[in-house]
Amino acid sequence: MVIILRLLLIILIVFLLYTGIKYLFNPKRKLELAHEQKQFYFLDDKENVRKNFLLTYKGALFEGEKYLGTTTNSFEVVSIFIWPKSTNELQGLTLEDFDYIHEQVKSRYPHSKVDWKSPIKELILKKREH
Repeated sequence: MVIILRLLLIILIVFLLYTGIKYLFNPKRKLELAHEQKQFYFLDDKENVRKNFLLTYKGALFEGEKYLGTTTNSFEVVSIFIWPKSTNELQGLTLEDFDYIHEQVKSRYPHSKVDWKSPIKELILKKREH
C-alpha cells in the first residue's frame, strides 16, 4: 500500500512539473506578457500559412493574415494584411512605429507585400502624401 502511495505521489509531482514547465514556455503566455509590458513580440506558426500571426508592439495587439502565392521559383507568402485587434490601443503610435512593424514582418516574409487595414491604412496614405 505504501509503494502505491509513493508511486502516485511521484506521478503527481511529475505531472505538476510538466504542467508548470508547459505553462512557462507557452507562446500565448509570452505574447500576453509582452502585451502587458508594451514590448514587441511576434507569435507565428511559420509552417502553417493558414494560421494568422499575432504581434504586439507598444501595448497594441495586431493580427496578420497570410496569403500564399508564387514567386519566381517557389511558393511563398506573397501577401499579408495586418489590422489592430482594438483601435483604442493605437493611441500614441506614430508612422515610425508602423514602419518598424512593417520591417519586422518583411524580415520574416521577404517576398510579401504588406498591406494595412483601416484606420492605419488611411494614416499611412495621409502621411505619405505630405
